[in-house]
Amino acid sequence: MRASQSPMLDPRARQLLRTLIARYIRDGEPVGSKTLAQHAGLDVSPATIRNILADLEDVGLLSSPHTSAGRVPTAHGYRVFVDSLVQMQPPGEEEVRRLRAELASGNGTQSLLGSASQMLSAMSHFVGVVSAPRREQFAFRHIDFVALDARRVLAILVFADNEVQNRVIEPRRAYEPAELERVANYLNAQFAGRALADIRACLLRELRMAKSEMEQLLAHSVELASEALVPADADDMVMAGQTRLMGVQDLSDLDRLRELFEAFASKREILQLLERTIQAPGVRIFIGEETGMVSLEDVSLVTAPYAANGQVLGVLGVIGPKRMAYDRLIPLVQTAADVLGAAMQSPGAR
Repeated sequence: MRASQSPMLDPRARQLLRTLIARYIRDGEPVGSKTLAQHAGLDVSPATIRNILADLEDVGLLSSPHTSAGRVPTAHGYRVFVDSLVQMQPPGEEEVRRLRAELASGNGTQSLLGSASQMLSAMSHFVGVVSAPRREQFAFRHIDFVALDARRVLAILVFADNEVQNRVIEPRRAYEPAELERVANYLNAQFAGRALADIRACLLRELRMAKSEMEQLLAHSVELASEALVPADADDMVMAGQTRLMGVQDLSDLDRLRELFEAFASKREILQLLERTIQAPGVRIFIGEETGMVSLEDVSLVTAPYAANGQVLGVLGVIGPKRMAYDRLIPLVQTAADVLGAAMQSPGAR
């Protein structure tokens, strides 16, 4: 979580702010001085509490709805809360068991991503989102080439995570079936288990160093691999539970909700936001306007990168109203990232 530019608060102000935000998150109603006097655990008069609340409002941490004598947190108030006041509630053993069971190793990558987004949605009651790893980060297990006609070849690429992608390529010249078989056998023997991003560069190096009898096979391999081993991307992002936000009291403005669902449909803005967090260790939180996107100003995102074999693969998280249970969702997102990374590290997933 990034540090916020927060005003210096004395212990009483911190305790009142913590109590007020926790009560507001729980109940969804503005919190007044009488409620705080009963629940903040401070031996001070209601008048003193009102003065402190006024000071917190002056520095932009609270606001007063016109229809209520109570106060509610601003986005800045939430930021101070998540950075320095929230008391985390890690997921229980049963929740962790559920995550591990749903993200069991042996499933393909797309299945794991779908399960992770669905579990995050179910456990948060909001939107679960997972960005997909780039296919270039994955090793391939096997490749075959099939001649479709005189100019087109079908490349069948099997990845180490059991995903299969088919691509029709158009080489510069026609290939006989025997030539395609030789190239496939060579690529499988030399490069199975290697990441796609490494293979073409390695082929080019070998071609420069090759003896004359190998040059033709390597040249054919370079041509076919240049197209076949740049697979079409799978879905860049998997989401679940978008409709859960339709019943959230804090997101009742239909025009703003429409903008939010347009962002869900296009994915571009949310992917950009997730990309900003992929190299940041631990949980990162965007609250309202911190996203920098108008369509997301009414929501918060709690995100964490997931990694396997020491390599960051993507980001997962929860999208919900600013009034969310940060104490529970922050550790939940981190735990989900750890569990997904462990599943991706297994032989069946990568």
